[in-house]
Amino acid sequence: MKELSWHDRGRLWLRLGVRLALTLLGLWAIARLGPPLISLFAPFLLAAVMAWMLSPVVKWLNRRLRLPRKALSLALLLLVFAALGAGLWALLAGIGREIITLAGNWESLVASLQATSEAVGNLFSRGMALLPAAAQATVDGLVSQFFTWLETVIPRILSTAVDSLTAVAKGLPSFTVATVVFIIASYFITADYPRLRSGLADRLPNGPRAFLGQVKRAASAGFGGYVKAQVILSIGVFFILVGGFLLIRQPYALLLALGLAVLDFIPILGAGTVMVPWAVVDLFTGNPRGALGLMVVWGLVALFRRVAEPKVLGDQTGLSPILSLVSVYVGMQVGGVAGMILGPVLCLVVINVCRSGVLDNTLRDVKLAAADLSAILKSGKPEESETEFSDRD
Repeated sequence: MKELSWHDRGRLWLRLGVRLALTLLGLWAIARLGPPLISLFAPFLLAAVMAWMLSPVVKWLNRRLRLPRKALSLALLLLVFAALGAGLWALLAGIGREIITLAGNWESLVASLQATSEAVGNLFSRGMALLPAAAQATVDGLVSQFFTWLETVIPRILSTAVDSLTAVAKGLPSFTVATVVFIIASYFITADYPRLRSGLADRLPNGPRAFLGQVKRAASAGFGGYVKAQVILSIGVFFILVGGFLLIRQPYALLLALGLAVLDFIPILGAGTVMVPWAVVDLFTGNPRGALGLMVVWGLVALFRRVAEPKVLGDQTGLSPILSLVSVYVGMQVGGVAGMILGPVLCLVVINVCRSGVLDNTLRDVKLAAADLSAILKSGKPEESETEFSDRD
């Protein structure tokens, strides 16, 4: 390729500079203004999501039953909220019963943990006796550092937990108000969803409307597909854990299954990070039957993940394993646990935005700039060229 003229080169780099500045400005606005705005308008955003999810069902019922949309919206929302409330009540009631049972058996549980700790300590001591003196000193130093670390971390964790519970208690009144606002807004937006959607679309010019439509489709395919797939998989894991714990007669089955299902939602970690060490401790403390039961339940969870995940997640999103690993690692480094969850989601959104063609003109300009720089480096200095370059935006 020949070098661009100074005029075309200036216009090219001006366009790239403006796009870069707008991108950085948008990222800054999202990082600075996004969290407070989302927190402020959370009930209405959740209501809009609820309306978007229920709109196809309301439309289908309206076409079949010929009833007013407002009446159908009210009936459907009442049914959805009643089902969610009943399920949440049953879940909380079961967890509450298990917490009460746990509190009643606290002394026996502590005694069992002490016996397990002593058994593990004796096993560790016998293993240490087989090591050379230098290795024993090294292991003793590591164990001492570990317990010193625990002495500093555990109080910090307890303090954070107390502060979190205090913040939750103080936020209950505002949460109640926000819940009421969410329920009312869900009805208003669901009942008037077609009119609100068409009114918003009519006020946008054709260019921004087409751009926002492409971004919406890309984001829905990435974010919606990933989150929906992970929620479905976690629900499946929860029911497998509940059934498995009940079959092996594990106390506090519902409470343990809920905690492990939430842990399984987090990439990389999964339920195995708890169940496998738990089974190893049971095995070395004289409970091989309990260890076998835990490993069977964990094996069923892992088998379900391996069989269902490609169908539920891979087919919907198309995210390759290496990209998933990179996005999880980068998200963890940037945002901790939340970054681990949101990293693959953002990666999917970016991939789908690129596939939609929204960035085609920018990528074309980047390639043209790279080719122009390559031509300049080969010739040694930039020269005027008769090559004319049409403006692409």
